[in-house]
Amino acid sequence: MFGLGFVFLGIGSGSNGITDALQNAFNFGKTSGGASISSLQKKTEKDPLNAQAWRDLATAYETKQRTDDAISALSQYTGLRPKDTGALAELASQYSQQANRSAQEYQDVQAELLSQVPPAALFAPPASTPFGKAFSDPKALQDPISNLLQQQLQSKQQTALSNYQTAQANAKQTFQQIVKLTPNDANAQLQLAQAAESASDPKVALKAYEKFLKLAPQDPLAPQIRQQVTQLKKQLAPATPSKSSSK
Repeated sequence: MFGLGFVFLGIGSGSNGITDALQNAFNFGKTSGGASISSLQKKTEKDPLNAQAWRDLATAYETKQRTDDAISALSQYTGLRPKDTGALAELASQYSQQANRSAQEYQDVQAELLSQVPPAALFAPPASTPFGKAFSDPKALQDPISNLLQQQLQSKQQTALSNYQTAQANAKQTFQQIVKLTPNDANAQLQLAQAAESASDPKVALKAYEKFLKLAPQDPLAPQIRQQVTQLKKQLAPATPSKSSSK
């Protein structure tokens, strides 16, 4: 569910734009001039169409590792500057960080669920006895405290999963914007393919992988990607009916 493949690996195609943007995504440029977040917020509130103010605010949030806020500011900026591929790549990287955080939250809750021992289970009667059978029957005797804890954890887990899926879908959509702007950038195609796989969209992933191979057939990653293309084609191939079912 949370397999990220080889997302954000560098490639040797030498394409420009996206690689530099991804490398700079965590360098947090000095565009804000050291301004505080509060002053930058006031600047955007005073002039919501000031693209540079949103860009500076995003940088300030990134410096503080406030991923959700950085995404919000970058979304505002890219709405005003939709052709800035560097900012779009940075936005996609923030979505990926958001997805990774949700994946970790999901795994933490899963571990807690697996390790949780209902208090009543410590004093459960033998399962072979009539009372023991009733005790183990989920429709019979139940521990309300244990049930409540289970429900709370399951709710947290579902929320983490939903957040993960949303973040991956947003990353994919952002890379699709980049690909429209730079259709011949092999790196952009690769990033889109990997984001699409993480977002459980094999059709988009396959198309982007194939485009990457056309643009960079001699890339060091090309053999791995050809294998991935083969797997995706098998995954997308319609199931053939068995002989018994066809009779």
